[in-house]
Amino acid sequence: MPFRFLEGVRVLDLSQYAPGPYASLMLADLGADVIRIEPPGGEPMRKIGPLDRDGISAWYKVINRGKSVVELDLKSDAGKADLEALVKRADVFLESYRPGVLDRLGFSDARLKALNARLIRCSLSGWGLSGPYRLKGGHDINYMALFGTLSLSGSAARPYAAFPMVADYSSGMHAALSIIAAIVGRDRKGGTGEGCQIDCSIAESPLPWSQWALTGATRPGHEVRRGEGFLSGGAAFYQIYETADGRFVSLGALEDKFWANFCNAVGRTDWIARQWEAMPQDTLIAEVAALFRTRPLEAWVALLDAVDCCFEPVHELKEMVEHEQTVARGFVVSHSGPDPFIEVLFPSRVDGEVEPARTCATRRKAGEIVTAWDRGKRLA
Repeated sequence: MPFRFLEGVRVLDLSQYAPGPYASLMLADLGADVIRIEPPGGEPMRKIGPLDRDGISAWYKVINRGKSVVELDLKSDAGKADLEALVKRADVFLESYRPGVLDRLGFSDARLKALNARLIRCSLSGWGLSGPYRLKGGHDINYMALFGTLSLSGSAARPYAAFPMVADYSSGMHAALSIIAAIVGRDRKGGTGEGCQIDCSIAESPLPWSQWALTGATRPGHEVRRGEGFLSGGAAFYQIYETADGRFVSLGALEDKFWANFCNAVGRTDWIARQWEAMPQDTLIAEVAALFRTRPLEAWVALLDAVDCCFEPVHELKEMVEHEQTVARGFVVSHSGPDPFIEVLFPSRVDGEVEPARTCATRRKAGEIVTAWDRGKRLA
């Protein structure tokens, strides 16, 4: 059964906003039973973004599809008791509180371990559980700024904030991967059968993607600077250009053959030998930019679409949804009706099949889940 790899895995998700819910969305996509634990009235993300007729954000809904939702007041004795009952039967406990909050609520890591020795506890916090920044607030733009990754993207004049949020979503991926690895390690032959505690920070998650730049900084002449490197805006062959009608195109002719194919197609064979001129290639970039401004987007697509030169128009999202490649792959699903939305399914095929469209998040009570879990088969 494709996408049921985690069937039988029970996940409690106490996180909010994007990083943690994205992590648990991937776990749910892979078959886990994910229960969202939210405060009375729901988490703040319910009111951020376009609101549906029921007053709940469509953004909240798309990142929480395929899960169940339970509202618990963890400051009350009843809420604490309900959470304890769920913890005793869960496999994963995912949260995104600032360090110390769970301790004050009576659910320290030691307490969670005592309730359920098999429980995998994952803390997905802004800055991690240690260090001088552990209690500071922050969002994607701050995490990217402090750890240097924001400095790498944008124009030579200034960095640009990334969207979608790189730190938020990369941390969700790292958290989900760590959780899955912990499950395998716990349950494999020779494993201890005990859970573990995972400390995953949003701020540090983009750092593994910056290793080229970090290593380049140790080698004179190989520093990666915004607007100067061949992958960061300094090359004519790896660039975004504007067309005559105000649209944009991407050219990624990194290899020599692709650059030569492009130059031949546009009738500028004199540019072929200039591919690796010193960077930033301001003069060559200006010449190529001037050429692209002579024709509208449609004309450039007609000329270069069949040329093997790594050329693609910069599509708006609506164009992407309707594009033949998107339609053929089947990962983007449009839902019509009074509250229309678009969901993107888990972007992998398993045995040739795409994950089925997710169901809406369902409201449940803690007791209902505990009863169902008692009846269900325990993950070995």
